[in-house]
Amino acid sequence: MTDRIVIKSSREIELMRVAGGVVDQVLRELETMIEPGVTTAALNERAEALVREAGGIALFRGVRNPQARFPFPACICASVNEQVVHGIPQDRPLQAGDIVSVDCGVRLKGYCGDAARTFAVGRVSAGVQRLLDVTREALDIAVDEIRPGRQWSEVARLMQAHVEDNGFGVVREFVGHGIGQEMHEEPKIPNYYDRTQRGGDFELQRGMTLAIEPMVTAGKPAVVLGDDTGWPVCTKDGSWAAHFEHSVAVTAHGADVLTDGHG
Repeated sequence: MTDRIVIKSSREIELMRVAGGVVDQVLRELETMIEPGVTTAALNERAEALVREAGGIALFRGVRNPQARFPFPACICASVNEQVVHGIPQDRPLQAGDIVSVDCGVRLKGYCGDAARTFAVGRVSAGVQRLLDVTREALDIAVDEIRPGRQWSEVARLMQAHVEDNGFGVVREFVGHGIGQEMHEEPKIPNYYDRTQRGGDFELQRGMTLAIEPMVTAGKPAVVLGDDTGWPVCTKDGSWAAHFEHSVAVTAHGADVLTDGHG
């Protein structure tokens, strides 16, 4: 697998940081808009404007999925409550106590940035807030544990243990990915580990750029398509889900987060 992973130069990583900065700007501004009554369609409209003003291209619009009836139609994925990923922005207002996972990808000057965050809509229950906290902590564990020479499975085990020790589920069907000039590059980056993955494990190397994105469920981890469009992915048992993602570069000293707005 490692022979298919594209190692990036310092120049390429800096270009990815610029694209990642636009993603961070979008997510930060959308966070200020999220309150009861706002629609995910309004969030998408603002994201569209910010990406356009930055001179970027929305990565998700036009993506095709063999199971879907049409290409993805929006700038962001906005997944509400039991939706895990690939939620299409809608005109239905968000309600107090909801959660919404916003995933944003941007191509700028030929390089990509991709990140996601799950936001509370007003006040949420303690259990829902714990779901958000644990998912974010799983991503933080990955960032803290990355270093050259380590097998990805070692990091994934720690992420999975943290999630499951807190009583939540780790989605298996959707995982992270390499990123660079394309949104999806090798390798696939699971947030869990089992023996069937041995052939897909890889050693972290300086210059790898990875989109790491734990998706965590409050109930069982199984997912299904949420409607006949073939896009929104929902938990099978109807439990709520959270999703956090950063694009990172592997450096000699650890992980360099490219989508946190820091130069």
